[in-house]
Amino acid sequence: MLSHCSLLLLLCVVRLFSPSSALPFEQKGFWDFAMDSMDTGGLLAMMRDEEEGSAVGEVPPLDVPMCPFGCQCHLRVVQCSDLGLTEVPKNIPRDTKFLDLQNNHITELKENDFQGLTNLYGLSLRNNHISKVHPRTFVPLKHMQKLYFSKNLLTTIPKNLPASLVEIRIHENRIKKVAAGAFSGLGSMNCIEMGANPIHNSGFEPGAFKGLKLNYLRISEAKLTGVPKDLPESLHELHLDHNEIQAVELEDLKRYKNLYRLGLGFNHIRNIENGSLAFLPRLRELHLDNNRLTRVPQGLPDMKYLQVVYLHSNHISQVNVDDFCPRGFGMKRTFYNGISLFANPVNYWEVQPATFRCVSDRLAIQFGNYK
Repeated sequence: MLSHCSLLLLLCVVRLFSPSSALPFEQKGFWDFAMDSMDTGGLLAMMRDEEEGSAVGEVPPLDVPMCPFGCQCHLRVVQCSDLGLTEVPKNIPRDTKFLDLQNNHITELKENDFQGLTNLYGLSLRNNHISKVHPRTFVPLKHMQKLYFSKNLLTTIPKNLPASLVEIRIHENRIKKVAAGAFSGLGSMNCIEMGANPIHNSGFEPGAFKGLKLNYLRISEAKLTGVPKDLPESLHELHLDHNEIQAVELEDLKRYKNLYRLGLGFNHIRNIENGSLAFLPRLRELHLDNNRLTRVPQGLPDMKYLQVVYLHSNHISQVNVDDFCPRGFGMKRTFYNGISLFANPVNYWEVQPATFRCVSDRLAIQFGNYK
């Protein structure tokens, strides 16, 4: 009987220390997980080698990407903003997709600052003090598509931009001149934002935008006195608000048959030459607010797709019954859903109701007393 109990106790002790027992949870490190994946024989052999003092060298370091000091690196995004940096940091991981360097004190981009970053998709240099860019700075960035360069001290467009570039935002710099061929080779470029630069019409050399097939261009808050010449014919949106444009002449809009949004608000426009708007058959939005117009521009009834017209804050004193809508309903493909006429010296009760017969809803008309 005693021998039977001893045998039972021995079996329980063996079971307690067998691999199938439920042991307390213990946090494992990287090498613990690596050792779990090794076969038992290999593990025992490694332990024997250690006990016998084998001549195996040190374990080589893992190829873990470095993260620049102070930056945060996660999922191929390297964030180095607001660190007071005076130059582009070193040791940026080569697989980085987006690099954020905004809100620093960087003054110059050197030739090798982005060496090896062939996978970079987006680069933000916004709000630095950059005034100098080496001609070969962007050469390594073969796949970069988005470049945010706003709020710096650039005086010219950087040279040798990547051919893969789709979008560049370079507003609030000190650019006074865009040389011929400044954007050459950028056949994929879709969007350029270059407002708030002290550039005059004469600052655009002939051929400055040659070869571009842009959809979006913004040159607001500049020193323009007229609609710039020779902009890309492919434009869908053109924003020229907050300039010093005084008139829209017949030839100014002739090239832009694909335009569906035109921003000319906050200028000094007194006159839009009759027939100018006829060159914009696909226009959907027209912004002419905060100008010096004395009448509703001619040609609006013939614009089949026009839906939004901003005319508030002008000097319009009279609105005629045919200023917006065609005489026959068949000509208008889409009804207006927004017409603003407030802050003009015209009494809304003097405007005939039929004036807005092609407006989708009466709430779409923004009228009001002139103050």
